[in-house]
Amino acid sequence: MSQDEINLETELKAKGLNAPRLTPALIDACIVGEAYHVFPGTTLTVCALTLRNGFNVTGESAAASPANFDPEIGRQIARKNAREKIWAFEGYLLRERLADQASAARGQDDAVRVA
Repeated sequence: MSQDEINLETELKAKGLNAPRLTPALIDACIVGEAYHVFPGTTLTVCALTLRNGFNVTGESAAASPANFDPEIGRQIARKNAREKIWAFEGYLLRERLADQASAARGQDDAVRVA
C-alpha cells in the first residue's frame, strides 16, 4: 500500500465515508501470484499478476535509457502498473453487485405494493 493510499484511506474514514467501496487491502487480497519477464536485449519488464479467480492482469515498464535500467525498479513499476488495473475490474464488479442489490430491493418493494 502506498503512502498516498494510506492518506486517502485515513481521510475517507475521518469523513465517515463508509458505503461499500474498494480498499487497497481488498485489491491486494485479489492477488494470488505474480511473474515477471524482461525481454532479452531490452529494458521492457512485464509483470503478470494472477488474481484469485485465475484472471491475469499485466503491467509494463521500460527505461528510456538502457544505462538507467535497474531490474528491481523495473519489476516494482511494472507491478504497480498491473495493480492499478485491478481497481477498474474490481470497481466494475462492486458496481454490478450494488446494482443487483438495488434491483432486488426494488423487486421486493414492488411485490409488497402489489399485494
